[in-house]
Amino acid sequence: MSNSRLRRVAPAIGLFFVAPLVAEYLLGDLSIKMLGALVILAPMYGGGALLIREAVRRTGRGWPSIFVLAFAYAVFEEAFTTQSLFNPNYLHLNLHLLRPAYIPALGIGAWWTIFVLTLHTVWSISVSIALAEALVPDRATTPWLGRIGLTVTGILFALAAVASTRFEIKHDQFVASKAQFAWSAILCVIVILAAFRLPVRSAPRTSGWTPSPWLVGAAALVAGSIFLLVPGAWGWRAVGIYVLLDLTMIATASVLSHREGWNGQHRLALAGGAALAYAWHAFLHPPVVGNAGISFRIGNAIFAAALILLLGIAARRTVSHPDPARLTAVGA
Repeated sequence: MSNSRLRRVAPAIGLFFVAPLVAEYLLGDLSIKMLGALVILAPMYGGGALLIREAVRRTGRGWPSIFVLAFAYAVFEEAFTTQSLFNPNYLHLNLHLLRPAYIPALGIGAWWTIFVLTLHTVWSISVSIALAEALVPDRATTPWLGRIGLTVTGILFALAAVASTRFEIKHDQFVASKAQFAWSAILCVIVILAAFRLPVRSAPRTSGWTPSPWLVGAAALVAGSIFLLVPGAWGWRAVGIYVLLDLTMIATASVLSHREGWNGQHRLALAGGAALAYAWHAFLHPPVVGNAGISFRIGNAIFAAALILLLGIAARRTVSHPDPARLTAVGA
C-alpha cells in the first residue's frame, strides 16, 4: 500500500481499533492480556462503527443519524449476537442481569436493557467515532473508505457477528424466543429507517450562550460517571435516573450544537469527558473474565494514559483546523 493510500485510510484503520478498545478495554471488561480478542472485537465494534460513520457521511447527514444508527447497532449486538437482553444467566456468570426491573411480558430487565444499550450507543460507537474524527479534523465530515474498503469492512463485520454468535451459543446454549428475535429485528429496521429520515440540518447558526469546551467536557464526565455508578440493584429507580440522564444530555447537546459558538472542540470535549468516565471507573470495575489483579490494574492505567494522550493530540489538531461543520451543511 502506497503512503498516500495509507494516509487516506489511516483514520478508518484507527476507528477500527479505537471502537473495541473503548468498548471493552477502556471500560474495564477485558484485561490487557486479552488483546488477542481484538481479532473478533475489532471487526465487530470497529466494523460496525465504520459502517455507521461511512453511511452517514456519504449521505451528507450528521451526528443525530450517527447516534440513532449507534442505537440500532446496540440492539443488534445485544439482541442477536450476545442475546444478553433475554438471557437470565448470561454465559453462566450468575450476574442476574435481568432481575432488576424485570418485565415479564417482554422477558427483559429494564435496568440492563437501558444500561447496555446506552453503553453501546454512547461509548462503543458515538464516542469512538468522535475521537477518531477529532484526530483528522480536516476530514471529519468526509468519507474515509472507497467501495472496496466498504465491502471488506462489511464482510468482516458480518463474519465477526456470526463468529460471536456461534461462540455465545456454544458456551451458553441459550437461544431467545422467536418473538423476541422478531420484535428486535423490527425495532432495528425502524430505527435504521428513522436515521435516514432525519432532516439534514445546517451548520450552527442560532445565537445564545455556548459553554466552553472545558465545561462541556466536565458535564460529560459527571453525567457519564453518575450513569456508571448507579447500582443496578436500585431497579426502577436506576431506570429513572438513566432515562433522565440520557434525555438531558441528548436535549442539551442538540440545543447547544446548533449555536454559533459550538465547534469541533466542543464535540471532542463531549466525547472526551464521556471516555474519561470509562477510564476512571475501570479501576473500580471487576473484569468480566478473570480477576482484578495487578496486571489488570496496570492495563487500566495504560488504557487511561493512552486516552489522555489521544485527547491531547486531538485537541491540538482540532484547535489548528477550521471547524468542518461550519464549512458544510452537515449537522453538528
